[in-house]
Amino acid sequence: MDLHLTGRKALVTGASKGIGFAIARRLAAEGCRLALVSRDEGRLDAARSAIRAETPGADIAILAADVARDASAATLADAHGDADILVNNAGAIPQGTLLEVDQQRWREAWDLKVFGFIGVTRAFYARMAARRAGVIVNIIGMGGERLDAHYITGAAGNASLMAFTRALGGASPRDGVRVVGINPGPIATDRMETRLRAHAQRQFGDAERWRELTADMPFGRPGAPEEIAAAAAFLASDCSAYTTGTILTIDGGLANAS
Repeated sequence: MDLHLTGRKALVTGASKGIGFAIARRLAAEGCRLALVSRDEGRLDAARSAIRAETPGADIAILAADVARDASAATLADAHGDADILVNNAGAIPQGTLLEVDQQRWREAWDLKVFGFIGVTRAFYARMAARRAGVIVNIIGMGGERLDAHYITGAAGNASLMAFTRALGGASPRDGVRVVGINPGPIATDRMETRLRAHAQRQFGDAERWRELTADMPFGRPGAPEEIAAAAAFLASDCSAYTTGTILTIDGGLANAS
């Protein structure tokens, strides 16, 4: 399906690896001009080279920035405020119970994932509204739906971002802007492998047996980053032009499992 994204500009945060990198790859393949953002310039440069190897001639800018810092939102908007598509993806919220995640760690996680999303959205939304055109895609997480006390920081943070996305997306049509979200379930990223390796070491005494822990996942596997990327590209396109204030859950049915 031709999503008619050729020539549009997309800014992706957390774009150097994992889901963000997969989204950037897909948008480049669809003909988008890209602005890739993460905290590590070296990783960004490697990501740009990898994408250009697959999509020769791709127009890709990189900008190292920490979206946990309030000033970064304005920096990104000043540099790439003409973006047609904003993908908020940067963030990693730690596992742990209420008593295991201390206040400072909780705040640091939310500064990046929750307030980072909100701040960057605010900066770009104003410019999109002025043009009466633009799409914001928030990559959130199923933790906001399937609430788990052992992931309480993420449960509360993701639920907040779900409400933020729905509230803003319900009002944004008056400004010509769409705001949507995706809740990925377990996705095969380096971060997930690291977590499963630690779990396998505790359970089996052998980190190399981490793949055994995926056998009980839906379809016997974790999701692929490319599956999230395909959905993000579709939601960002005019093929989904009447979609806003909506969150698509891609978790193999886990949120609804009995």
